Amino acid sequence: MAAPKSAANENEISRDRLAELLNEDLAREYQAIIAYVVYSQVLSGAEYMDIAAQLEIHAKQELDHALILSRQIDYLGKMPVVTPKPVRTSKKPKDMLRYDLDNENETFAITAIASGNARRLENSRWRSRFGRSSCRSRIIKSI
Repeated sequence: MAAPKSAANENEISRDRLAELLNEDLAREYQAIIAYVVYSQVLSGAEYMDIAAQLEIHAKQELDHALILSRQIDYLGKMPVVTPKPVRTSKKPKDMLRYDLDNENETFAITAIASGNARRLENSRWRSRFGRSSCRSRIIKSI
């Protein structure tokens, strides 16, 4: 008969699995960097100028996140991934802003579930890493 697992042992993951999960996050960071760079440059019109400027700032923040993740993956003895998750584009600014919001919601949901806070997901559906910023509010209002 197998010994019962303690709650602590059930929550433990291997170094390989941790590196795999970090690499999934890294692919999302690459996706965000590419999307923000492209979106910030192709959004045009007075109504989008503030949003485009904020997206440039966020691209730089995502690069910082990618560097941190890469360092952690290397520390675990694994190779950081080099392929981003797919980036959607459109000729319509509102579509691109919707894609950005969809990606943020997906990332937020994964983070909430992974951290055991899925309940908080429903209570703060529109929050993301920078969900409190006026940029995010303007994006939501414009789509």
